[in-house]
Amino acid sequence: MLLNATLANLPVNNRRYLLPIIITVLLVLFALPQSLWGAESGGSLDIPVKGSGLSIGNSKRFSGVRINFRDKHVERLRGINLTLWHSNENKFADVRGLSIGVLPEAGDVAGISMGILGVGAERRLRGISIGLVGMGAGGDLSGLNIGGLGAGAGGNVRGITIGGLGAGSGGDMIGINIGGLGVGAGGDMKGFTFALAGAGSGGDMIGINIGGLGVGAGRHLKGISFALAGVGSSEDVIGLTVSGIGAGAGKNLTGITFGGIAVGAGEDVQGLSIGGIAVGAGGSITGISAALGAVGAGGNLSGLNLSG
Repeated sequence: MLLNATLANLPVNNRRYLLPIIITVLLVLFALPQSLWGAESGGSLDIPVKGSGLSIGNSKRFSGVRINFRDKHVERLRGINLTLWHSNENKFADVRGLSIGVLPEAGDVAGISMGILGVGAERRLRGISIGLVGMGAGGDLSGLNIGGLGAGAGGNVRGITIGGLGAGSGGDMIGINIGGLGVGAGGDMKGFTFALAGAGSGGDMIGINIGGLGVGAGRHLKGISFALAGVGSSEDVIGLTVSGIGAGAGKNLTGITFGGIAVGAGEDVQGLSIGGIAVGAGGSITGISAALGAVGAGGNLSGLNLSG
């Protein structure tokens, strides 16, 4: 009676919108216990047919709109997935589409993923991923990745990656990588890299690299590199290199190099090299070299060399 009276007092244009809303609310209230029970048993309420449409509960293979309290042993999901609570029993799930929850995670995740705490994948995480605390993948991470504190992957990272404190990978990092404190890769780092503290890689660093304190590469450093303290690599440094204190290479240093105190290389220095106090090379120095203190080489000095 109350519902009929309420509908009768509403304008005609509004009645057609109110009735679907009421039906939806009643359906959710009816199915919520099913969702809580389904998180443990694997049961679900699927409308209109099993496997597609609207699912409330722990449906394991589904396409459409799905709402569940906690996922468990899910296999394949396509569409919109709303998971209310964290689960660590979802390591083999293949999830694609829009995933929203406290901490949505699965085996492979592709699409748009948003988590209040974070977003995670046991293997691959692809697409747009946003976690207010952090996000990461045990394997590869690709796309637009934003973690409030950190973003990282055990494998390779490709795309745009932003970590409030840091961003890192166990493999290569390719694309735009920004870390509030640091950015690091166990393999190569290619693209644009910025970190307030430091940026480094176990392999090559290629592109534009900016580190508040330092930039360093385990092998070659190529491109444009800036740091307030030091820039260096265990092998070659090639390109434009600017450092507040020092710039150095374990082997050759080639290009335009500025070091607030010193510039040096274990082997040859070639190009324009300016050090506040000294410029030195274990091998030869070729090009234009200037320092307030001294310019010295274990081999030949050729070109224009200026020293105090």
